[in-house]
Amino acid sequence: MKIKTLITMANQIGDFFKSFPDQVQAKKDIAQHLERFWASSMRDQILAYVNEQNGEGLEPIVRDAIKEHITSNHKN
Repeated sequence: MKIKTLITMANQIGDFFKSFPDQVQAKKDIAQHLERFWASSMRDQILAYVNEQNGEGLEPIVRDAIKEHITSNHKN
């Protein structure tokens, strides 16, 4: 999938959760949503993008959620 599409999708998820008062929990919820509803290939792709390009274009809360809570399936 194109990275621009994944960025848009991830930011839409982040838009929902960023208004939550507990931002630590919001990051966990974003990551949990990605774990539940995104294919592992999509998660691997966005994680690689964050690691290689510092998540340019991602909302900060989304970038942080990915950095802090998403791991590649290859590491499991």
